[in-house]
Amino acid sequence: MSLPRHITRAGGTTVKRALGVQAALEWAFRVEKAQLDLPTPQDATDEGFGFGLEYVLLQRAALGCKVDGGQHKIGSYTHEDAEVIAATVAGIPENLGGRRMAIRVAELARAGLTPDWMPGAVPHCVPLEVKRNQHGERATTIVVGTESILVRGRWRTVEVLACPVTYVPHPHQIEAARRAYEDWWQALGWIRDGLIEGGLLRAVVVTAAMPIPKPWKRAHALG
Repeated sequence: MSLPRHITRAGGTTVKRALGVQAALEWAFRVEKAQLDLPTPQDATDEGFGFGLEYVLLQRAALGCKVDGGQHKIGSYTHEDAEVIAATVAGIPENLGGRRMAIRVAELARAGLTPDWMPGAVPHCVPLEVKRNQHGERATTIVVGTESILVRGRWRTVEVLACPVTYVPHPHQIEAARRAYEDWWQALGWIRDGLIEGGLLRAVVVTAAMPIPKPWKRAHALG
């Protein structure tokens, strides 16, 4: 399948760059240094594309006077496709995280990172507290009760000690990290669909490619 061609103002044609949504975001925020301009939604309960695509259309109109950009930045110029991508990110609806998710998506793209889903993390049982001295270290114990025992014909009361433990990393911490990855993945799906359906990009084609969904399951299967 041939890629769409972009007609430049000089009359020539260039083949559009095909990028997955994560690569497109990293190009916009990391390479082109696009800025996230968050609009204030009129109705915080709006779902779907809501004010997002409307905002993108306004951005496209404002960018109409800019010249086409190349692969390399010139001065402070930001490619208009990068601006459209940033505007789409700014329109993430509240049901997918809204402004907070938009900031998260932009920050990760700018750093070229994927959310840390804690690959290989396995909870280990460890003492809650450890004391150290010249003889080494030992787990801290607490008194949890008393018992009577018979010692040389006499009953004595002794303390029952226990070692409080915890799990590191805690299962809730792993679950939270992986839930955050899934939230980010869903937001990227919304951005991808918006960019594809909007048809506003001139030099970039956003493909259907997505980051791996639930990579921990794949890692478990391979292990």
